[in-house]
Amino acid sequence: MLHQAFDPGSVEGDPAEYLLGILAWCVSAAGVGGVIIVGTQMAIQLRRGEMGEGATYFRGLVIILGACVLAATAGPIVRFLGPLGI
Repeated sequence: MLHQAFDPGSVEGDPAEYLLGILAWCVSAAGVGGVIIVGTQMAIQLRRGEMGEGATYFRGLVIILGACVLAATAGPIVRFLGPLGI
């Protein structure tokens, strides 16, 4: 089974695209970590028998997903706008 290696783009290309590629990979990893943390908090509350308010966890998930979408779409938006050189 072949595994795809981390490749945010070529270093020889545009440095902004390279940086946005790394940003997209890091945000994806942080998003997965955030969802795991929220799930762990929910499991701990349930294990203790203290039912937390669902809105608190839902708000955390919405913030995580919103941040992921915002950061992951930054690269395609910059590519769509074209070169932004001064």
